[in-house]
Amino acid sequence: MMADEQETPADEQSEPAPSSGGSGRGLVIAFVAVVMLLETGMFFFMVPSAEEVSALAEAKLIKSVQDGEQAAAEQESDENEVVEHELGRFRETFSPIDTEANFEVELKLFGLVRKKNKEQLAKEFQEKEGRLRHAIRLKIRNSELAELQDNQLGLLERRILTKCNHLLDEDWLLGVGFNDYQLREQ
Repeated sequence: MMADEQETPADEQSEPAPSSGGSGRGLVIAFVAVVMLLETGMFFFMVPSAEEVSALAEAKLIKSVQDGEQAAAEQESDENEVVEHELGRFRETFSPIDTEANFEVELKLFGLVRKKNKEQLAKEFQEKEGRLRHAIRLKIRNSELAELQDNQLGLLERRILTKCNHLLDEDWLLGVGFNDYQLREQ
């Protein structure tokens, strides 16, 4: 028996001590679970709800529509802006119907056109420049002396405008005017 008693303590020493692997595995599982719970909690608190996402999208859409309308209005106002297009310089010597004297008219003519139509007018004016210049010269030469001496020159302007728009494919010109105008008796 004594031998048995001596063997027992030897057996106890030879058995390996229980490892803490089971408790370490439990700590790892607990740590992973806590991290997952934290991530889930952050997801629910940080990510906006469907109503919030919808409200944000609606606000963004309204802002983009308003910006688009404003840009379209600005572009439209720029396109409808009236600009000048030079129609040429004219110098005519003639004898009006109601007088025997010779007169010389020298003028620089411009047309008023919308900005959006300026390129089309320039292209068409270049194609029909000879006809337009001839028609303008005829309107000047066929005018009465009183029309040419008028301060406003309104009748001459209307005649030139009507004739030019008639020769052009579209009524591009909104009006005509004179940069320089001189009437001299010779």
